[in-house]
Amino acid sequence: MTMLQWFLHTLKTELVHHRHYATRADATRDIFAYVEGFYNRTRRHSAIGYISPIEMELKAA
Repeated sequence: MTMLQWFLHTLKTELVHHRHYATRADATRDIFAYVEGFYNRTRRHSAIGYISPIEMELKAA
């Protein structure tokens, strides 16, 4: 499984399959909020030792 496939799988599993969107714009806003607000900042990633990207940046600083 490629990184993109893994990300899309995670997105579907953690967000999209649990919601029904009235419009494409609603889905776009929700997905953007998930990616920028949770996935990139808070969610723990196995590739960096099961810590969040924010924690990784703080350790590197």
